[in-house]
Amino acid sequence: MDGSASETNPGAGGVPPAGAALEIEVDGLRKTFGRRDVLRGVSFTLERGGFLVMFGPNGAGKTTTLRVLATLLAPSKGSVRVAGHDVREDPMPVRRAVGLISHSPMLYLDLTAQENLRFYADMYRLDDREERITELLDRVELAHRRYDVVRTFSKGMRQRLAIARAILHRPRVLLLDEPHSGLDPRAVDILDGLLGEIREEHTFVMVTHHIEKGLELATRLMILDGGKIVWEHGAGVARDAFDAVYREHVQEGSVL
Repeated sequence: MDGSASETNPGAGGVPPAGAALEIEVDGLRKTFGRRDVLRGVSFTLERGGFLVMFGPNGAGKTTTLRVLATLLAPSKGSVRVAGHDVREDPMPVRRAVGLISHSPMLYLDLTAQENLRFYADMYRLDDREERITELLDRVELAHRRYDVVRTFSKGMRQRLAIARAILHRPRVLLLDEPHSGLDPRAVDILDGLLGEIREEHTFVMVTHHIEKGLELATRLMILDGGKIVWEHGAGVARDAFDAVYREHVQEGSVL
């Protein structure tokens, strides 16, 4: 497309190609905490190999959506299927199919890098545990720190190890919650390089406030506000066009 974003109705331009195998199917997802509706009827699909990037202000429901996809939260209403399995009725196959990178690296600080990965490898019963650990420590440039306790790592190093943890069991779907947040430039370069390397291996859903990164990586774009999808589009939207769409669809005063 020419970089314009004139298709601004929810769902416009965001439908997977006809005949594409669907890896994620969300229909009428609602999530309530007490009396607060965090998600209010979210529906979307994502084809296998797609890269969906979700934008929106704080409190829009983006991270809650990721946590439902990862089976960390149960839907209050609606249907959610990941890799062909219902997250509520059949959560264990979903967990095996999903890798999650979130604000918390989900690492044990008093274990070494190698011990952390061995713990998760044993949990997933990997047959090639040692070979896979060595491969991933090389890929995230932490082979020289494999015997060091994670407590001594910088935030960027912990994030890189968290990526190795998330893809250790070769998940079909990789969920990324603000993966670039707080990283130094070198760590950002390593993360971007790794995402490029593994792009063909996974289906991605990423939540980010980093507009340039999101527009660069996405095959699908989505804006959430107030627990609803307010705009959805395919890739190829220019930054200035996206900014205009965001201002149009997001409540005034909200912070991206």
